[in-house]
Amino acid sequence: MENDRRLLRRHVTIQSPELGIPTKSISINPNSTTTLLNLKLSLLPSFPSQTLINSLYFTSNGKPLDDSSTLEKNNDLILRIKAYGGGGDGGATGAESRDCYLNMYAVKKPDKVDPNETRLSKWTTCALSYEPLRSPCVIDRLGNVFNKDSLVEGLLGKKLPKEFGKHIKGLKDMFEIQLEKIPGGGDDEECRFQCPISGLEFNGKYKFFALRSCGHVLSAKALKEVKNSSSCIVCGKEFNEELDKIVINGSAEEVAVLREKMEAEKSSNNKLKVKEKKKKVVEGGALLNGVGTKRGKEDDAAVVAGENVVNNGAVKRCKSAAVPPPNATKEVYASIFTSSRKSDFKETYSCRSLPLGRN
Repeated sequence: MENDRRLLRRHVTIQSPELGIPTKSISINPNSTTTLLNLKLSLLPSFPSQTLINSLYFTSNGKPLDDSSTLEKNNDLILRIKAYGGGGDGGATGAESRDCYLNMYAVKKPDKVDPNETRLSKWTTCALSYEPLRSPCVIDRLGNVFNKDSLVEGLLGKKLPKEFGKHIKGLKDMFEIQLEKIPGGGDDEECRFQCPISGLEFNGKYKFFALRSCGHVLSAKALKEVKNSSSCIVCGKEFNEELDKIVINGSAEEVAVLREKMEAEKSSNNKLKVKEKKKKVVEGGALLNGVGTKRGKEDDAAVVAGENVVNNGAVKRCKSAAVPPPNATKEVYASIFTSSRKSDFKETYSCRSLPLGRN
């Protein structure tokens, strides 16, 4: 009878790789009403917390089991830990693959740039080298400010960016300016500047103009106070209102106006150069006379002085002609060319032979 009861008992295998509990095999009475909760408590240490009890559950054949179910129909059980959602648990990332997930953090997001710092650096540093402005400084026709040494070095090395290289070809395309330092505004390596009349700081908050005629840099407020003035407030040198006033670090519209003025000025300068060249050619006389020799002003004056005939107080210009030198006859000119007359001498490429009668 006792052997029959042993045969009716079932063996249940319990394992928990996540908790490190070794595999156990227990025998269950077929009439037993032991639940999975009771089995869980028997595997845990004494007096477990309710949180620990709720965080564990059994599975059989991959299916989760309720703690209230019995062991009648279950043979192999695995004790697992519940993984709660809410992020940070290795669950869904919203990425299609691991590569996408890694790329979200691989690309560094650009830092936010303070617009005030950007504006200030544009007015206190060289537009080419980004070094602090220091004397001597120059400005181009579009209102960009440079350290003269940096710009000259860029021109010599042909390293100017396209934005500057299109309109800066040499020293004629830059104009030296005089920036007024603020007393106690920093050392020579990193100093601050101001308007010499109004005292406004050269930091981008106010509009400034550079005068090409003298190089002084003045604020728009200072120039506005002196109305209908065509001379510099500082030195008194006259300037052209349309051509000599260059707005510094102007807006896109102001730069477009400066560019139009620059193109118009260059085209007018090119026309003047062409006219001057033509004038020099006419004044220099570069004309051909009757025998095909060039004649200049002095040659024309000599011909007029030597050949002009005074008739009743009027001067008559004679036609220009070549005056042959003395003792220059046709035979002399003809002797220059061997084919000009017949000769009794035999000539070779290296010597002239004796007459035929002496051979």
